[in-house]
Amino acid sequence: MKIIPTIMSGGAGARLWPVSRETHPKPFIKLADGKSLLQHAFVRAAVLPDVEQIVTITNRELFFKTEDEYREIAAPGLKCTYLLEPMGRDTAAATAIAALHVQQVYGDDAIIVLFPADHMIRDLEAFRAASVKAIELAAKGRLVTFGINPEYPETGYGYIEADGENVVRFVEKPDLARAKDYIASGRFFWNSGMFCFSAGTMIGLMEQHCPEILAQCQASVLAAFQSKVASGTQVTLDRDLFAQVPKNSIDYAVLEKADNVAMVGCDIGWTDIGSWNALAELTDADAAGNRINGDTVLVGTENCFIQSSDRLIGTVGVSDLVIVDSADAVLVAHKDQAQNVKQLFAQLKDSGHEAHSLHRTVHRPWGTYTTLEEGERFKIKRIEVKPGASLSLQMHHHRSEHWVVVSGTAKVINGEQELILSTNESTYIPCGHKHRLENPGIMRLVMIEVQSGDYLGEDDIVRFEDVYGRT
Repeated sequence: MKIIPTIMSGGAGARLWPVSRETHPKPFIKLADGKSLLQHAFVRAAVLPDVEQIVTITNRELFFKTEDEYREIAAPGLKCTYLLEPMGRDTAAATAIAALHVQQVYGDDAIIVLFPADHMIRDLEAFRAASVKAIELAAKGRLVTFGINPEYPETGYGYIEADGENVVRFVEKPDLARAKDYIASGRFFWNSGMFCFSAGTMIGLMEQHCPEILAQCQASVLAAFQSKVASGTQVTLDRDLFAQVPKNSIDYAVLEKADNVAMVGCDIGWTDIGSWNALAELTDADAAGNRINGDTVLVGTENCFIQSSDRLIGTVGVSDLVIVDSADAVLVAHKDQAQNVKQLFAQLKDSGHEAHSLHRTVHRPWGTYTTLEEGERFKIKRIEVKPGASLSLQMHHHRSEHWVVVSGTAKVINGEQELILSTNESTYIPCGHKHRLENPGIMRLVMIEVQSGDYLGEDDIVRFEDVYGRT
């Protein structure tokens, strides 16, 4: 019997702005131990019994970033499959494409353990033990959910009412009075959003309860483009077909309608990292109740969460605040209002402010670029290119560029010229010239790029050739 752990990695993580952005969503947030939530999810998948293959469902724009994250921690012998969605269609679609792919490769009896990348589980041994129980139930044709033994009357989670291993009902987020009643009854558990099922069982349930979602996902999977990558297999779903999949959660589409749902109750150190308050709980508090990640000086400060990756933060006479500093934005919120950060994120998006989507440092398949300064008709970037990587052969209509090598070796196509540039050497690329940057060396290439022109937006790129399929 094949066990296929499957990680769902997506979402904007609007409540965790300014660290979480559309192009750098919540699963990529680094914790105090230096690992991202996605990396923790990969480690979690690897502890399941007899695992040879880990499936990840994510947006296709995040594939290279995901592969980089896994490369840092990947265990020898473990292969990865990436199911790449052109756009998000919610968890019912993600579940369907996982079940269809696993059925296609391993058959109906293969067991999928499905969980989100943006949760934290601190007790891996307990998680493995709970998963073994869930796998046993799934092998008997049950659709299994993981219920978390509740520690307090939380109003931000959904609940599961269970009678032994059998699920009685799913309940939406309750008010405080009902949450207290649930806890007192001993029959209710927090809904973790993690599931276990055989591929055949899930496909059968979706045929019964949401056939239109299944049929459209099946069409997209059958038309998918599949290719080998360094860490395994990349499966890119058909954009036009996948765009027609109805949006729905797996809870509404299947779980609340199915009559064969079982639950494994567990204590696994689970946290849904849904807000800065939840993320703060992963950091130990000092004597004044402050939880600190970064360089701080505090005077008369109590019960605050403060995070900074680069700069010193000083506070005087404040309490009950969330303060999060990033390279280009600072969040200050009362802890009681942490859930409402999503409203601030929505305003940024509605106004077209790029801070909802991009960080100052932006990841690309070939490396990164960091915007150092920009003003009227100019922008200065620091560019890092991975060893052996290259940018696309491209051209700009509205800007010229000047490249200066800081360290490493650059291979440059500039119009009809092909150049090799070393440290402190440069080249000027006029507007309208085809050009390409490549790192032929074994060390990272670092460059400074100075752009000048009437329009400096990232969409002023015409690609002619690209090894990453972006033409």
